[in-house]
Amino acid sequence: MSYEPETPFDSIEGAHEYVSLMLEAVEEAEQEIAAELAELGPGTRRADALRTVAYKLARLADHSRSSRRLLNDLRTLRRLLLAERRPKPSATSSGEPRPERPEAALPRSPS
Repeated sequence: MSYEPETPFDSIEGAHEYVSLMLEAVEEAEQEIAAELAELGPGTRRADALRTVAYKLARLADHSRSSRRLLNDLRTLRRLLLAERRPKPSATSSGEPRPERPEAALPRSPS
């Protein structure tokens, strides 16, 4: 029996998609506000209000990017915990064991 989400936030993937779409809309609004600000002269009440809007949109975009990264991390962790993503084999293609640390692969200098 598989679970069918009822809302976009019933799954991590749905929330990630929603936040991504919201970020696109915010970035589009930022561009529109920047274009309108370029047309206005400085010192008007409307320009001051648009600068405030631009600041708030920038903050929202930053928070949306952060939320998207967090959701991606949660999705990755869930896959690891539920074994949805198989760990990479520890051997190289030639069958030799892969060194655990990069320093271990370097030849030692004679001392």
